[in-house]
Amino acid sequence: MARKFLYIIAVIIVACIAGVIALAIWSREATEIALVPRGEFVEQEALAANAYEDPAMWYSRPGIGVNDPSRYQPAYAPGAEAQDGQDNASEAPAGQSDTTEFAVFFVHPTSYIPLALTEDALWNAPLGDDEAEDRARLFLRGMASAFNRADEIWAPRYRQAVAGAFLTDQAEAGQAIDAAYGDVREAFRYFADSIDADQPIVIAGHSQGSLHILRLLREEIAGTSLEARIAAAYPIGWPISVEDDLPALPLPACSDPNQAGCLTTWLSFANNPDSSMLMDRYQATDSMTGGSRGDGPILCVNPLTGTAGGEAPESANLGTLVPNDDFSSAELVPEAVPARCDEEGLLIIGNPPRVGQGVLPGNNYHVYDIPLFWANLQEDVVRRVSAWTTAR
Repeated sequence: MARKFLYIIAVIIVACIAGVIALAIWSREATEIALVPRGEFVEQEALAANAYEDPAMWYSRPGIGVNDPSRYQPAYAPGAEAQDGQDNASEAPAGQSDTTEFAVFFVHPTSYIPLALTEDALWNAPLGDDEAEDRARLFLRGMASAFNRADEIWAPRYRQAVAGAFLTDQAEAGQAIDAAYGDVREAFRYFADSIDADQPIVIAGHSQGSLHILRLLREEIAGTSLEARIAAAYPIGWPISVEDDLPALPLPACSDPNQAGCLTTWLSFANNPDSSMLMDRYQATDSMTGGSRGDGPILCVNPLTGTAGGEAPESANLGTLVPNDDFSSAELVPEAVPARCDEEGLLIIGNPPRVGQGVLPGNNYHVYDIPLFWANLQEDVVRRVSAWTTAR
């Protein structure tokens, strides 16, 4: 399992190479040509009402056992001091093998990345696309694994929108994203009905997965009995306007590391960031409160402090998940990366760290949002669930 996970960066590189090259060399128009499907949107047939009763519709859920990708647990690098101050090269970080009484619903990021230039790309990934599903499992090993101290982790398969849907304002793109959300919504409803009625919930995702998480918060959770059970939400890697999006969400931004019932997100960039391609496209879409977005800051909750804004040195970083040169292994490296929220709301991680070749143009470390702060995120989740439990 570890070896398979550690190819996550390599797979990302292979899967995204055309997009990375396009972003780095071509114009934005050429990038759309490369990745945006040319065909018409195909209406997705509704899943059967009981579709998510089938264990095969889940990458992660109780009962999968050793094949559950979200249960991956890395060790600290040889000679590195783990959280207990002991050399911990061969064992999991102190206390991290324990589970806590809460359930996680995690939605994986885009793993369907066909080239429109070379194949007949669809607007939505079909269930059973082996390449996209293998890649999704790898993403879960590197991202959902940070939530692995939960006693339940649920991560659904869904007919995700193609990567190119996030590069265009074509009507088909919105239809594809809506269709993907429809699957996620049905999976979440089954999840909510399946867990214990008094069990705290952590809802999380990355990138496209986070977009769907935010919609669940607004449409399925706000104003229901589920709202009070949300111990924390982590829509990581998706921009949230402080002025134009956050007021529409049922949870506030996390302002204290021991706060429960709040929302945490960040977008990682190294020094001298250029976020124009990301933010120009984001600001062109409608806000969650309705109407256009302004140019105000996006939400940045610092993963090293657990508070909105601020900064922390690399000494506060409990462990960055770093692969070796040939991707045959990976390990947690403490004190590798600092974090500072800038005026725009980007999370600045200092000089570009060497974590692989999947860095996007503009010093954009989007691929690494979670691995950069893997151990801190794991602790943050448990701390907020404990705060939720204590408050009850």
